[in-house]
Amino acid sequence: MNNVNTATKLTFIAKRSKNIPQEKITSLAYLLNEEYLKECFKELKRNKAPGIDGRTKESYNKEEVKQEIKETVYKMKTKKYKPIPVRRTMIQKLNGKLRPLGIPTVIDKVIQQGIKKILEAIYEPIFKDFSYGFRPKRNCHQAIKAVYSMVMTKPVNWIIDIDIKGFFDNVDHQWMIECLNQKIADPNFRSIIIKFLKAGIITEGKYQETKKGTPQGGILSPILANIYLHYVLDIWFEYKLKPRIKGYIQG
Repeated sequence: MNNVNTATKLTFIAKRSKNIPQEKITSLAYLLNEEYLKECFKELKRNKAPGIDGRTKESYNKEEVKQEIKETVYKMKTKKYKPIPVRRTMIQKLNGKLRPLGIPTVIDKVIQQGIKKILEAIYEPIFKDFSYGFRPKRNCHQAIKAVYSMVMTKPVNWIIDIDIKGFFDNVDHQWMIECLNQKIADPNFRSIIIKFLKAGIITEGKYQETKKGTPQGGILSPILANIYLHYVLDIWFEYKLKPRIKGYIQG
């Protein structure tokens, strides 16, 4: 299947997900083919820090990329693909505290980019309209505008601001898998995602298992976070909490 067909298939999946939100997708892993992943490589941002193998996007020539992707697709088909542990580095936040980043290798980034686009096709049509974080064509300015509109035009008495401490580092893997199970019925595709969650971390040369969390710095982390929050927070708010509240309430 060439990349045009893959893009067309993702458009079809998005339409199905919108029209039949309860339907589970049964065949997805085959979309991670060579032509599609070559396009995903092109989409990677330039001048980014390397993973534990020391390679950057710029360090690969066309033949290397072609060969690496070919071998990786074969490994996925034979269920031998295993992501390399991410390289952990610390960056300083605006408040002076340090935030851990997990940096995957370039080839693992390519696979993550391919999976991310598939997950967006599946889940974007069912995400709630009041969700703005890490979503295509949405940003914090739009979220602020929505809050301003509510405050100025609706009978608002309270604004509740909640910060989930260490969210990315503490996502429960079992619940993450349960969230994926709501829409994904392809065990091979799901298995690849789980392998990324369990890939591990290298900090100053020492390996550490990842029994929870989804490392910040990975391409997959934002969409996985949104899938998790869609089911454990947004759905709960919309269908459990909202009907019990008298008066105006909005997420």
